[in-house]
Amino acid sequence: MIKAKEYDWKDSNMALFGSDTDKSVKKDAAITEPAWEGAGSKCGIQIWRIVQFKVTDWPEKDYGQFFEDDSYIILNTYTEKDSDELQYDVHFWIGKGSSQDEYGTAAYKTVELDAFLDDKAIQHREVMNRESALFKSYFSTLTHLKGGAESGFNRVEPKEYEPRLFHYSKKKGKQIMIKQVSLCRENLSSTDVFVLDMGLRVFQWNGSTSSGTERYAAASFIQGLKTDRNNPLDNKVIDEDDDNNEFYSALTGEMDEADDETEESTAETKLYKLSDMEGELKLTEVKTGPITESDLSSDDVYFIDTRKEMFVWLGSKASIEERRNAMSRSHDLLKTTDHPLVPVSVYPEGSSIFWKQVSPCM
Repeated sequence: MIKAKEYDWKDSNMALFGSDTDKSVKKDAAITEPAWEGAGSKCGIQIWRIVQFKVTDWPEKDYGQFFEDDSYIILNTYTEKDSDELQYDVHFWIGKGSSQDEYGTAAYKTVELDAFLDDKAIQHREVMNRESALFKSYFSTLTHLKGGAESGFNRVEPKEYEPRLFHYSKKKGKQIMIKQVSLCRENLSSTDVFVLDMGLRVFQWNGSTSSGTERYAAASFIQGLKTDRNNPLDNKVIDEDDDNNEFYSALTGEMDEADDETEESTAETKLYKLSDMEGELKLTEVKTGPITESDLSSDDVYFIDTRKEMFVWLGSKASIEERRNAMSRSHDLLKTTDHPLVPVSVYPEGSSIFWKQVSPCM
């Protein structure tokens, strides 16, 4: 399979994001998809990876780990307080090197999974390095790995292992972000922790101002390696000012290219309306600034662009065409901005959590 250039999908026509396939057809297809057997039957997280157009189970021990050349589907099943009714959030996650086949299939299969769940799921688009707060909340640590899943670090003998360097950084709250980086000394940062995994020998490098949370997460990772591998594992913890020739001599690679990240902006939130009242779908800008419930009408679909996330609101009386094209049109709208990679979430009118998600982002 030929991989696409990083994030080339953001300039493409992502029609599959809002497939106009008839609901009954999608439902029939969903029922025959083996991967969906038992999906959403109980509370918890379920993850699948797209492999050559097929939905495959992702091992539970690897939950929270995502390879940048792959695409995934993540289902969160939960109940609200004082209710036994199952609720669903279904996300498709796009790695920056994922191929068109993979992310197109992930988008389509997300719609199919929603149909399997009787259209009760809230659909989300997630992009590597731009994951939503909701998505991140599912995992105590979120790990981005280079390559595809076939190159996983548990799938080779330690003696044949290709050294890898992992960067541990604490984000908002207590969550730790783990990212595989190139074997380059310039990647080291005094504020963070790094783990050099050489197969039979592992180093934990503690930056001088790194947090205890980062150090604990790295130590836990190393303990997990000891459990997973059959060979004895020799590990050493070194501080930033330690002179360890074996560690530093392994860092001979070049710096990674900078991530395609959007800078923080002070621009105000914008509201757009998608309507076919005039006989064809038309997207218009409604207002700039704070958005309230009174700005939305049940007759149409609305996009709230906070620049941090895109929220799509489906009016209960919106036409079939408006609703079917909501996700794809939000993608097209984001392509025209300087923040095309932000998360996208689609909520029906009446969702009890819609404004809870939107308000912190405005």
